[in-house]
Amino acid sequence: MLLKIDFESEIPIYQQIKNQVIKGIATGELSPGEDLPSVRQLAADIGINFHTVNKGYTLLKQEGWVVIHRKSGVMVNPEFKTELTEEYMETLEENLEIIAAEAYLRGLSSKDFQKIINNKFSNFIGKRGK
Repeated sequence: MLLKIDFESEIPIYQQIKNQVIKGIATGELSPGEDLPSVRQLAADIGINFHTVNKGYTLLKQEGWVVIHRKSGVMVNPEFKTELTEEYMETLEENLEIIAAEAYLRGLSSKDFQKIINNKFSNFIGKRGK
């Protein structure tokens, strides 16, 4: 998986790394057990500080998306179990509330907002690696 970093984005680079790995897992582009570049290798490939990559990988590890072994490196968690925790649902609702508020203020209709959400969600259905 080739990460595409937008250096002009307001989204921090470590967050872009995290987001792209999660999208890669959801689309099946990354499979459970698949190796990811080492922290130093990814930093060199992208041309960024390795601490930035480390921060992205650490967040992914904390959320269970990847496992990190000192000797074998970073890989997509082969034993990841999806579960909808109360904490995740609260975070999801908070994030969606801000997105919905901005869409409303910009004049997006409820119907169009729901259409966008449904289209984005349907992009992942049936694509996740098993």
